[in-house]
Amino acid sequence: MINRNRLLFFLFLFTLFITNANAFDWSINELHYQYGKLDTPNFAGGGSANTQVLTFQHASGWTYGDTFLFVDYLNDDETDNFNDGDLYGELYLNFSLNKIIKKKFRFGPIQDVGILFGLNAGDKAKVLKYLPGMRLSWDIPGFTFLNTDFTAYIDDSAGLSNGGAPSEDNSFLIDLNAAYPIVFGGHIFNIQGHVEYIGKRKNELGFEVSDWLLSQIQFRYDLGNLLYGKSNHLFTGIEWQFWLNKLGDKKTDENAVQALVVWRF
Repeated sequence: MINRNRLLFFLFLFTLFITNANAFDWSINELHYQYGKLDTPNFAGGGSANTQVLTFQHASGWTYGDTFLFVDYLNDDETDNFNDGDLYGELYLNFSLNKIIKKKFRFGPIQDVGILFGLNAGDKAKVLKYLPGMRLSWDIPGFTFLNTDFTAYIDDSAGLSNGGAPSEDNSFLIDLNAAYPIVFGGHIFNIQGHVEYIGKRKNELGFEVSDWLLSQIQFRYDLGNLLYGKSNHLFTGIEWQFWLNKLGDKKTDENAVQALVVWRF
């Protein structure tokens, strides 16, 4: 079984490498700081705690597609083995039909189809998920991008016998991810994020893990443009996290607004 700390570390090194690779058409790297009160699922003790989240996020385009990756470091003000200096990361590689065949594919508002491979990994819970599937990219006026992803949700977690959270049956994921810029009166705003649905499954103890709906939407204001005339560099705003059946717990529905600062480099 893969060591989760090592996996996340290698994901981070991979990102640093591809950021400087000449084969990439474009790349965006960001550091996020978020602060807010997040809920703890019932199976981890319940309640809520003030939580800090530090995120490294990377997106890039390359010869045959694009890459998206983030690594979160989460730490709250409770010592309860939940969000106590924990790491969580996701990596997605999308292989674009347009780039592979070197022709513009269109079917109505669909401007591209991708073959997608995802990887989700959690450190302390020793969770590892594989997400093979497909992406539809939409051409909708005003949006920087708008994608719908359809993937399997295949479990390869360590499980209880190896000191992790219970392993689970396989399931599926549907995700809508988008960004929409707004400019008026010399001020620049951006709304971006994703909404995901993951189907229910059972864990290794035979208990049902509920399906969930997770929405994480950032409302950003381009502060760098206001302060020193440099746009797309420093942002402030909020992230709204709405999570029905958080982490598969039917008794935990989260509705949290977190303060947000983003530095893009």
